[in-house]
Amino acid sequence: MAKEADRPLLLFLLRPIVIQGTPYLRPDLNHRTIPILHQMIIRKFLACMALGLFATAAIAQSKLAEEADEAYAKGYFFNAIELYKKAYTVEKTPSEKAELIFKVGESYRMLGDMQQAEVWYDKAIKAQHQDPVTYYWVAETRRQQGKYAEAIEAFNRYKEKKPNDMRTDAALASCEMALKWQESPTRYNVDPEVLLNTPQYDFAPTFADKNNQTVVFSSTRQAATGTETDQILGENFSDLFTSTRDRLGKWSEPVKLPSSINGFGNEGGAAFNSTRTIMYFTRCPMEKKKVYGCDIWMSKKVGNNYAEPEMLALKANVGKDDTTTVGHPTIAPNDGYMVFASNIKLAGHKGGMDLYVVKLNEEGKPVGQPVNLGPDINTPKAELFPFVRQDGSLYFASNGYAGMGGMDMFRSEPTGDMVWGATENLKSPLNSAHDDFAIVFDGEEERGFFTSNRPGGNGQDDIWRFYLPDMEFALQGTVFDKKTQQPLPGATVSVVGTDGSNFSAISDDNGGFEFIESGTGRFIKENTSYTILAEKEGYLVVNDQITTVGLSESTTFVKEYLLQPFIDEIISLPEVQYEFDEFALTQAGKDSLEYLYDVMVNNPTLIIELRAHTDSRGKDAYNMTLSQNRAKSCVNYMVSRGIDPARMVPKGYGESVLRITDAEINKMKTKEEQEAAHQQNRRTEMKVLSYDFVPKENGVAPPQNN
Repeated sequence: MAKEADRPLLLFLLRPIVIQGTPYLRPDLNHRTIPILHQMIIRKFLACMALGLFATAAIAQSKLAEEADEAYAKGYFFNAIELYKKAYTVEKTPSEKAELIFKVGESYRMLGDMQQAEVWYDKAIKAQHQDPVTYYWVAETRRQQGKYAEAIEAFNRYKEKKPNDMRTDAALASCEMALKWQESPTRYNVDPEVLLNTPQYDFAPTFADKNNQTVVFSSTRQAATGTETDQILGENFSDLFTSTRDRLGKWSEPVKLPSSINGFGNEGGAAFNSTRTIMYFTRCPMEKKKVYGCDIWMSKKVGNNYAEPEMLALKANVGKDDTTTVGHPTIAPNDGYMVFASNIKLAGHKGGMDLYVVKLNEEGKPVGQPVNLGPDINTPKAELFPFVRQDGSLYFASNGYAGMGGMDMFRSEPTGDMVWGATENLKSPLNSAHDDFAIVFDGEEERGFFTSNRPGGNGQDDIWRFYLPDMEFALQGTVFDKKTQQPLPGATVSVVGTDGSNFSAISDDNGGFEFIESGTGRFIKENTSYTILAEKEGYLVVNDQITTVGLSESTTFVKEYLLQPFIDEIISLPEVQYEFDEFALTQAGKDSLEYLYDVMVNNPTLIIELRAHTDSRGKDAYNMTLSQNRAKSCVNYMVSRGIDPARMVPKGYGESVLRITDAEINKMKTKEEQEAAHQQNRRTEMKVLSYDFVPKENGVAPPQNN
């Protein structure tokens, strides 16, 4: 078998294969690949961009083995597997038997059956197949089955044998990243669209009417045109089918589009203009012993029928008989341009399949030469199935970027006219370890379809629906008496939202309250901020805020509100600091008074006594004057912040009301303990004198300059 480094470059679908020293383009590699660009083949390209063919010159090789190599070289992997297995039964040489086992694994991998490929690669290792690359493909098949931990172990084992293979470090990093995405998925929900899927290949739906209730998609189901079988997969050639969903969301039985659209080759990869009056699709003709590229065709819709299609001149500069492939069209929301996939070697071509853009005229036909989307989008591997969303964002599938395995889907923001910037992986669950591609959105909604061969479907490739569920928010909590620390029933919790909403609840016997469902909706909504007041007669009001702005996942806000009783209570304030022997407030002292400011604002009917105390050191008269001045400085600051002076009575108590007596302090063993006790005596407090103050008509007095 040819070494990986010796294998010629693949041009997706159309692989250059060397037979008897002459390169030729494999004929039938154009299943969903490029028209539809059959994903099975995408996987093959994906699995090793430079896969080539097996060496067919082994002297001791049996006739069966030669036939198997020939089938593989043509891309007939389905047939090659059976031939390799038969060749194994007649082969005597252990090294040749190991080589045949390895080739079975290669064929399964090219078919996209990673489970069987892993089985046969493992068998090849046990049979002592000499090429270390076998260990690499064991690891890769595990990665593409989502067995990331096992894949990491296998890649490290291969790295021991081939430490200079740069692919290994990239693959290991990809596995680590995929594990994180799998453990922390995005909020999208995904499910197979059961009524559209069959055990065959069903993929790449596109919306075909203005209401987005009708789809056209590709399928190899039994109703497909013709009796020929695609020898790559043993399946029918693909056709375009259509289905419409009713008001209950049920899809009608898919119907094949007319013979003017569906021929005896492969058709797929359809797209419509904004008015749904023109359908663009990919066609790869099939004729025995001849090799064709693929082209994009357009057909005008006439009622429920389609006019005779016309091939678009996108390959005018590459020669009439060239096997260059173009396909997977998507049309801009304004119908001004088309993005498509191709191996056209125009300026900027990165290799494999690239994405190109071309302008469209008023008739929907291309004008001028296509332009490569450049290195921000294209890689040396395959970029396929583009889709331009309403906001101009470009979505596409690729195997050229770090991903979760197989083909992953990516998004790119527009950075100019027909120009897009860096790509972003759509992550799990839209992407998986398997092949994920051909995403389309339902207008501006966060829902639509994509295609995947992941487990959970009905057959090979299946159509999956996705949607972004509304985030669900709730507010719940408990109200407590701050003094007793016991639950406080009968408290009112009021909520006002920036969206104009206003609702309230009374705390229950356990002090609990909750705001969850409101009729068919929710109390707490997305992108909204809320002000919360918890109050009860005889208690200071507690003010709080929550916001759902910027949140990316459902959240339940859980709160505890401690209400301070104020009747016959003296309430300590945060430490209000002064310089030694001074009564002017420091900045730290002003910051401490923010608590008092909030209390006065949230409880606009309170009239309080603002009480200042000193420690016992110093003369009584001096301390009384100092504390009175300190109380006044607090009141003056509050007035400067806009609090009505009629609501505050400053009162200095000097050292007359000590928390800790001198006798108690003198018994303390250290100076640190004694100083801390003196500090507790130097305090500022408030006492509610009444709660019947009538605010001025125009509200709180305006703040003054400090």
